[in-house]
Amino acid sequence: MNSFQTRVRPARNLLLGGAAALLVIYFAFGAYIWWAMQQPPDRFGKIMARMPGPVVFLLFPFETLWSHARAGSLNVGDQAPDFLLSKQDKSGFIQLSALNKMQPVVLVFGSYT
Repeated sequence: MNSFQTRVRPARNLLLGGAAALLVIYFAFGAYIWWAMQQPPDRFGKIMARMPGPVVFLLFPFETLWSHARAGSLNVGDQAPDFLLSKQDKSGFIQLSALNKMQPVVLVFGSYT
């Protein structure tokens, strides 16, 4: 082997090792984001608040991941799953099943802005 080849081989190994480490970090971070998306919305919000700027949105297909993570299994006509929410004035909680026993309930999800 000539001297050029003996200098190139360690540099190439170092470059390949660095690329492999970056790939492992990328997939580990992606797995962490996927795990966070599976958490309840308040916990997910706390996790995302600590993320560095728009890094998550630039490095990962965030919208696609979010759509898959939050895809439900309800179909048209299925009964809504029961849930518990705090009142706006923080004086207590409301449960869907309790409201539904008294009268029909209509749930509207969306933004009015």
